Amino acid sequence: MEEEFVIAIVAIGAIFVVLPAMIFHYVTLWRKQKTLMPDDERMLEDLWRSARSIERRLETVEDLLDAQEEEEPARRRRPLSPSRFEE
Repeated sequence: MEEEFVIAIVAIGAIFVVLPAMIFHYVTLWRKQKTLMPDDERMLEDLWRSARSIERRLETVEDLLDAQEEEEPARRRRPLSPSRFEE
C-alpha cells in the first residue's frame, strides 16, 4: 500500500508541478525568440543600408544607360544565327 501511495504522489507532482513548469519554461523561451536581439537589429540595419546603396547604384547605372541611348542613334542588333551555336 505504501508503494501505491508514493506512485500517486509522484504522478500528482508530475502533473501539477513538473508539467506546468516545463510548459512555462518553453513559452518563455518562445517569447524571447520573437524579439530581435541587438546583434540581429544591427545586422538588419547593415543589410538595409547595403540595399539602399545598391539601389542608388542601380539607378545611376540605369540613368547612364538611358542617357547613352539618347545620344547614340538607335541601332538594331542582329540576333546570332543558329549555325553559330551548332558544332
